[in-house]
Amino acid sequence: MHPATAKWYDRRDSVFIEFCVADSKDVKVNFDKAKCGFSCLGGTDNVKHENEIDLFEAIDENESKHKRTDRSVLCYLRKAQPGKAWPRLTKEKAKLSWLSVDFNNWKDWEDDSDEEMGNFDQFSDMMNNMGGEDDLPDLDGADDDESADSDDEKMPDLE
Repeated sequence: MHPATAKWYDRRDSVFIEFCVADSKDVKVNFDKAKCGFSCLGGTDNVKHENEIDLFEAIDENESKHKRTDRSVLCYLRKAQPGKAWPRLTKEKAKLSWLSVDFNNWKDWEDDSDEEMGNFDQFSDMMNNMGGEDDLPDLDGADDDESADSDDEKMPDLE
């Protein structure tokens, strides 16, 4: 048995764990108030994977779910105390070789209010709706050759 490689990230009301096992079969995910258990057969050679995680904080096991795809199994763990950041996934500070942070999905939401995120979304939409280079203003003849500076002398040709 081998532990499956996993990535995790934190959100305001939930924690996500993605177990990276391609072609998984016989997937079993158990949610307990303070634990998450995962097992499956993976790959063409049916390697048995098994992970057990003592979680940093309690979860709502009835609201937690998982979804299997051809490439991985994504687990949604609903926090028992929404709005509380998890600095790590596990109760113990020990580094697990099979577990890493999913920085592609990580978001520092602790300091962000919902209103600020709404403003950011509006700003992002505004930037996306702005026109291209055709809408740039005329810069008062910046490309005119007639306006010569005193240091604009013709350079001698290179030999």
